[in-house]
Amino acid sequence: MTRIELPQLPNAVHQAMRLIRAAGGRGWVVGGAVRDLLLGRMPEDFDLASDLEPDALSQILPDPEVREARLGTCRTTIDGVSLTVTTLREEADYADHRRPDQVRFVTDLAVDARRRDFTINALYLDLERSEVIDPVSGMPDLEARILRTIGDPKQRFREDPLRLLRMVRFAASAELEIDSATMQAAQQTATELRTLSAERIYAELTQTFCGRGRGRSLRLLLDSGLCAVILPEVAAMDGVPQPPEYHPEGDVLVHVQLVLDHCPEGHPELCWAAVLHDVGKPPTYRVAERIRFDGHDNLSAEMAKDVLGRLRAPKALQQRVIDVCRHHIRFAALPQMRPARAERWLREPDFPLHLEFHRADCMGSHGKLEIYELARQKLRDLPPLTEPLLHGKDVLALGIKPGPVVGKLLGAVQNQIDELPVATSRDQALVLLRDAVESHLQGDPD
Repeated sequence: MTRIELPQLPNAVHQAMRLIRAAGGRGWVVGGAVRDLLLGRMPEDFDLASDLEPDALSQILPDPEVREARLGTCRTTIDGVSLTVTTLREEADYADHRRPDQVRFVTDLAVDARRRDFTINALYLDLERSEVIDPVSGMPDLEARILRTIGDPKQRFREDPLRLLRMVRFAASAELEIDSATMQAAQQTATELRTLSAERIYAELTQTFCGRGRGRSLRLLLDSGLCAVILPEVAAMDGVPQPPEYHPEGDVLVHVQLVLDHCPEGHPELCWAAVLHDVGKPPTYRVAERIRFDGHDNLSAEMAKDVLGRLRAPKALQQRVIDVCRHHIRFAALPQMRPARAERWLREPDFPLHLEFHRADCMGSHGKLEIYELARQKLRDLPPLTEPLLHGKDVLALGIKPGPVVGKLLGAVQNQIDELPVATSRDQALVLLRDAVESHLQGDPD
């Protein structure tokens, strides 16, 4: 046992421990929260362990939620803080590659520790004594900055292949080196990831890409062989050269790692856009007078759609990431855009998202932010909104039936107006609209 200096922890944690002790039980803070405290970080979540069984926990904890009593997990909320309290247990067999088939409740911390994934996550903090109990030598590993599994790594990964992805997240976020035997086992069992649901993979990858060390996580995914199994489009970027005059940082994957690091932590849309914005480069790579990736922006958008659809990402996130991928090189044209077209783009609801990604994209390559600063200035200088020249009712008045075509016609006319060198009156806009409707009706009489 090792005594440590503790920061001020949420009162909810102390209150839960008091309730457990009052019922005659013992309790510990366990897992990632202890790891983070030892690294000098305040944990975002607190998991607790106890020798009280689920029925007893549900009697003493406020608003208890026991979904699977056989696994010994009870969730509670105290002072607005959500806590998970799990009974010490021993496990065996994982037929579904997720939950143990056999569970036996125990009172021995060493037995409970052996069923956990990594040594640094099998640390138990006794709050009364400010002592850390370390049954599987997790503290020496943490001090040496080593991540290793508890027991046979192949067995740990085959029990629940999500541990393969957790390995990457923990190593990246805590700045750890993966133990050679653990890395070798990961490479040998990488295909086990195919047994996981798309939703579990997406959730774990999102947590990884949005957390600490997210740029390094891509390299770890690649080196461990996991990327080739679940994100082959991303793995294909490794080693693809770029024109050094625009990308002095290195190949495509190096660029993507740097962009990801420059995206704000905890922003799923931007972080996934960083990972996927250049997946179209390997298929479009060619060498003319220099290295070129013609049309990679549109191809990246289509490939991002396939990847996020395969992972069953939320539809709203998919659309925003696809839009960023499709338009991420559009900023190069901003200084030459006609004012009306530039203003229309700047007023789009997601323009701040595109702008923030452009900053990260630049910082992940040449580091030049002149266009970024120009865009920010243009945003500040935007005049108050004026009444649009045309409305949907103008299209309907020309005989077009309600439907998507109304918006398409308005958009087409607006594009024409944006390209005109002088301001357009409503009468001129109506003339353009009539021409557009006539062309539409001639091309599609129905």
